[in-house]
Amino acid sequence: MNIQLTVPFFMVMDMTRSLRFYADELGFKLTKQWTPRGTIEWCWLDREAVSIMLQQPRQPNAEQKGLLGAGVTITYQCADALALYSEFTAKGVYMPEPFVGNNLWVVSVKDPDGYRLEFASPTEVAEGTTLSQWNKSHN
Repeated sequence: MNIQLTVPFFMVMDMTRSLRFYADELGFKLTKQWTPRGTIEWCWLDREAVSIMLQQPRQPNAEQKGLLGAGVTITYQCADALALYSEFTAKGVYMPEPFVGNNLWVVSVKDPDGYRLEFASPTEVAEGTTLSQWNKSHN
C-alpha cells in the first residue's frame, strides 16, 4: 500500500488564534511543530484517528484574509457527532444547530479562517430534521 493517509493542510492568518480554536475548543492535540524563528509557523494536530496541519505564511497576503477557507469543507465521519456538538458548545464554540442530511447528523463549524468542518454520524432520523425538532419529539 503506497498512499496511506490524507491530512487537511490549512493556511491560517493567525497561528495563535487557530491553535486556540483547534486545541482548546475542538480538543485537538499539538503533536508536531516547526518553529524556525521561535514561534510556531507550521504544526500538526491530532484528535483520535484524524489529523490536521496548519501553517501561517511568513509574509501573509492581506488580500487572502477572509478568502482562505472559502469553499473548503472537511467532513469527519464520527460515531456520535451530537456528542461533539455538546462538547464544543459547552466550551463556548458558536455552531449552527445540527440537522440530518444524507442519513447523517451533521454538526458544522467554521474555523477562524473560514474553513468549514463538519462532523457527521449515521442516523435513521428523517432527512432535514433539526436537533431541536428531534429533541421535542423525544421528550
